[in-house]
Amino acid sequence: MSFCFNFDLPAQTTTNPDSVDGNELQNRKKDNAAKPIEDNTKPAEPLKEAKEHLPQNDPQFLLMDAVTETVTIGTLPPLHFLNETVFEKTASERKDEENILSRTSEQRSDLISGVYEGGLKVWECTYDLLELIEKDGETFGGKTVLDLGCGAGLLGILALKRGAKKVHFQDYNSTVVEQLTVPNVILNCQEDDKVDSEDEEASGKGKIQEKFGSKIKAKEEEDVEEGNPAPKKRAIDLSEQPLLAKCRFFSGDWSTFLALVKKEDPQPKYDIIFTSETIYNTAYYPTLHETLHKLLSPGGLVYLATKSHYFGVGGGLHLFETFVEQRGIFSLDHLWDGEEGLQRHVVVLRFKMPKDT
Repeated sequence: MSFCFNFDLPAQTTTNPDSVDGNELQNRKKDNAAKPIEDNTKPAEPLKEAKEHLPQNDPQFLLMDAVTETVTIGTLPPLHFLNETVFEKTASERKDEENILSRTSEQRSDLISGVYEGGLKVWECTYDLLELIEKDGETFGGKTVLDLGCGAGLLGILALKRGAKKVHFQDYNSTVVEQLTVPNVILNCQEDDKVDSEDEEASGKGKIQEKFGSKIKAKEEEDVEEGNPAPKKRAIDLSEQPLLAKCRFFSGDWSTFLALVKKEDPQPKYDIIFTSETIYNTAYYPTLHETLHKLLSPGGLVYLATKSHYFGVGGGLHLFETFVEQRGIFSLDHLWDGEEGLQRHVVVLRFKMPKDT
């Protein structure tokens, strides 16, 4: 699977690093560290109001003709998700009140600032974080987890399958949540045993669930082929879906999401917050930091997977580290630093102890 960032953002003045000598670069880094991060890449449209999404549709309908991919890393349970290419090719057939599916296709862009924030793709840093979790052996038993900027939801799904008490998923776009996140969670809650048992019974050849290409045939389609009318869509009975009953789904801007959940009594607090490839735009740093500050439980951990720099956008780990240090709320430690190609990182944030301040 290949990855690229194709951003549709306001034009910015850029400087070719090759034309700047080492001393000047060092001086610029010092200047950046001394100055507060400014919101210099404002979203193109107004903030998107947050709302909660309930999994109301028949799960079989959501997965009709679904072509899935499965990623398996070490000892982690297999994680299933809708195939990105097929998802894009069937965009015209999907409910999309935000019109992001057609706009991203027309503009050939992976991100349209303030409109679509990249949730339809599984970005490579997500896999870095999954590999780190596998290495560390985290099981999430009894913990409350937030997958912030979840997209396909693989990080939250992993926590769900490894014993989390509650898992909440949040993405900027409602289309992403309704058409991708929720179906992926349902797929992992319902389809694992079904796919394995059907494959083994049908062929006797063991595992047929390939890494990138299992097709799930929905029961409605089978009924129609047999001349029976397709069953009506129905709400999911969460009492029969113990894993799904642990989940909640939200869309909207981080500031409106935070305002929405703060109204609850008691207000949710999370033992673990996952966020992957969300610091590409420095304009979002204040809201992201505030959200982490208000929703992380005492003693909780924020796992952030990111690239060193997001070309064409301006954000990256160095600028975010500087921002976090200026705010003085969190300590930030590197857990993994990749050295090949465009450098990638996994870091952890935790509240500073009194002796750290």
